[in-house]
Formats: sequence, C-alpha cells, structure tokens
Amino acid sequence: MSEPADLVVVGAGPAGMAATATALAGGLRVVLVDSGTALGGQYWRHPPEHGRAALPTDDLHHGLREYRALCRALTAHRATGRLDLRLEHHAWSAVREGDGFAVHVVDRRAAPRETAGVLRAPRLLVATGAYDRQLPFPGWDLPGVLTAGGLQALLKGGGVAIGSRVVLGGTGPFLLPVAAGLAARGVEVVAVCEAAHPSAWLRRPGPLLRNPAKWAEGAGYAAVLARHRVPVRPRTAIVVAEGGERVTSVRIASLTPDGRPRPGTERRVEVDAVGVGWGFAPQLDLLVPLGCALADSADGNAVAVVDAGQRTTVPGLYTAGETCGVGGAALAVNEGRLAARSVLTDSAAGVGHVRVNRRLTAVRSAVARQRAFARAMALAHPVPPAWSSWLTDETVVCRCEEVTAGAVRTARADGAHDHRQVKQLTRAGMGWCQGRMCGPAVHCLTARERAYEPAERLVATPVTLGALADLDEGPPPQAPTANGATDKECS
Repeated sequence: MSEPADLVVVGAGPAGMAATATALAGGLRVVLVDSGTALGGQYWRHPPEHGRAALPTDDLHHGLREYRALCRALTAHRATGRLDLRLEHHAWSAVREGDGFAVHVVDRRAAPRETAGVLRAPRLLVATGAYDRQLPFPGWDLPGVLTAGGLQALLKGGGVAIGSRVVLGGTGPFLLPVAAGLAARGVEVVAVCEAAHPSAWLRRPGPLLRNPAKWAEGAGYAAVLARHRVPVRPRTAIVVAEGGERVTSVRIASLTPDGRPRPGTERRVEVDAVGVGWGFAPQLDLLVPLGCALADSADGNAVAVVDAGQRTTVPGLYTAGETCGVGGAALAVNEGRLAARSVLTDSAAGVGHVRVNRRLTAVRSAVARQRAFARAMALAHPVPPAWSSWLTDETVVCRCEEVTAGAVRTARADGAHDHRQVKQLTRAGMGWCQGRMCGPAVHCLTARERAYEPAERLVATPVTLGALADLDEGPPPQAPTANGATDKECS
C-alpha cells in the first residue's frame, strides 16, 4: 500500500471481514490484521490449502456463500493495492498516537524468528472475537479433556477427531454442532450433557420466533443427532473426569435447578475424550487499555459499550462481533458492516457521505433482532449458580500456576473480593494463558454477582524480547506489494 491507511482492522473473522469489505467498497484504504494463516477466524476455519481436497469440511460450516463472497471482494481490493492483508501477524498492543492509533504487531510468518512492526491509521476497528469459557471440575486437567471449541477447531482445521468415544458437556447451543460434526465423522458421541433445560426458552419465545434461521439450524442439528442416536441429556453435567495418563471415564449427574448434583443420580461413563464448553468470553485485550467503557451482559461477561453504529466511547475506535456480546457469526457480519458504515460517515477519506438508506436500515434491524436472540440465549443457558459445589479443595483451578479451589476459597475468606486480588494472593492468572482459562472461574468463585471483566494487559499476546528490540532498529517492515498477493488466503 503506497498511501497511508485510513483504517486498521484487527481480526479477520466474520465481523472483521465484513467490516473490511464495506470500508473498501466505500473508498478507504485498509490494513487487515489476523494471527491466523487464512481468512475466516475460528468460525470459518479451514484445513490448509494443500489438504482441503482430502479433508472436506464444508458440512461443518454455515454461511459459506457469505464467506466466499467476502473473500472475493477482499481479493479484488488487495489486487488494486487498497487492502494490505497481514496474516500471521499478532496484534499485541494498541495505543493512541496523536490523532490516530498505533497497533503494535509481531510477524510470525518466519517462525521461530519474529519481527515487530507498527501499523498506523486515524481509525481502528477491533473484531477480535471470543474464546471458550471454562469451568473447572475434578479431572478437567487430564489429557483428552478439551474445550468444545478445541474439538471443533481440530475437526474444521484438520479433519481430526481426538477420540472414538466422546462425551460433551456444558451449556449452550454450540454443543450441538460440535456433537453433530463428530457423529458425522464416525465418532460415538456417548451423550451431550446440557446443564440447562429447553423449557427455559419457553419463557422468552419472541426472539426465537423472530429468528427462524436459528431454530431451523437447531432442527438440522437435532436431525443429525437423532440419525446417529446421540442422546441429549438436559439439566445434566460432567462433574468428574477420571484416568491416569489420559481420561478414561467421566461421572455425570442430574442437576437441581441451581446446578447442584442430585443425590443418587451420578453414574460413570467410559470415554476416551471429553469436550466441555460454558459459552464464550469476549476478547477485550486491545480495547481495555485504550479506555473503552464496558457494560455487563446477560451471560455474565463484560462487553464493550457501543452506540447504534458500533462506535465505542473512545473517539475513532470501533468494535464489532463478540466483543459487544457473544451472538454468533450472522450478528458479527452485520455489526461489522455497521461499524464500517460509521467509519465511512466519520471519515473525510470516505467516498461521499454515507446516507441512511433502506439497506442500512435492514442491517440495523437485523442487528437488533439478532442481539435480542443472543440475550435470550444467554438467559436460557446460564452458568449454574451452584457449579462450585462440584469442586473439591484439591481441584486445580489455575492450571498454569497449579492453584487449587481450596487456595482460591482461602483467598476469598481472607478478604479477596475479585479475581485480581485472588491473583495477587495466589498467582492464579499469572501463567502462560494470562487468566484466559481460569479468569472467569476465579471470578465466579469470588464475585459472581458482578460481570467478569478481564484484567488490563498492556501486552495482549506473548512477544519475544528480540521482536521488541526490532522496534528500535528502524522503520517497520514495508507492506507486501500487490504483485505478491495470492488468492490462497481466501480459497
């Protein structure tokens, strides 16, 4: 890109791709940054290009027509030089710089060598998505116990099923596509243990009825599970995983309405792999240090505060997708489009003033409808209030620092009132994952009455000292030329 960028977009999942395509169509010059090797994020994850013919995964995806249309649009703009696509670039910090933003990245295309660089633009759009929210239970640290998202990532990215006899547990509709994908590839899914009960949806039927695509999608998964005879057990949870070198069995139990195991209902099930998911936590690492205001959401997470155009409380900073609340890919795409429209409206670099037209009104209506569904989903699939009753004092909560539930409970008894103070007293959250795995659980054990807000981190992802030293050695690396662009990132 020979001219300065008008916008930096961090995250090339559904929200980031849609935002970038819309901004480019409006005449802006955009830098799109993502840590992955291809466009699509976690939702549209695919096997490497050379393995796609041998590992077909189209049946694991929804919205592939949308994905391919966005890929074509981005490829066309990259060929003209208006899009600077930076894959395998990890954004580890974003700071205010004059009237704009500086996004610090590390280029890991030549790993293990890392090269640091800085991307600058007057406006920044963060679309970093979310990650699996986990709740510990005895044995969750055994090999073979994965997040539900990890199981799906292995399926989508490599056609890999980690076991032949698998049980899934947690809460939320995401368990269904994971179970359906495993079953369709010959895995025996012993059970899907859903902590909530379907009757919870009956208290809020409106959002479900106004989003027919959602219940049609759910019906499709139900049909797959019925065909493969996969039982879905409502108000049931995996309370213990057992094994030696890896997991060999689990104990599941029926739950009371508040989430306590019902006496006499526990039973042992032999498995060789486990997938657990309790929803997702928004990835706010770049937004919090910039001073973006947060608010509580229905699922117990803190989320970015945005206006009707996806503007945050920080001028020039926009965000879309799961950072505003977990709601799925269709919502993320529409929010990405709204955010880019706002950038165009706010930017003198845009081609003309973007008027509120019929199409924009339809997008806003879709966002409102899909957000209502996301809220209803969160209320129908809450984290069970009494889940901590499953834990013994010896249960590891922070796996990086080997902090137990007993240590967290002691810290709370000593006066710690949130996960930050527990971290100071026990080191929970100070390991490699920086609290992404244990943070929500520690928060629930100490301050469940408030939404989980991640700690502020000036460094959002691990970065080597060598890469940091590169920052003082000269100007950042030049953008790839249009002649070096290929279509493989969008295939």
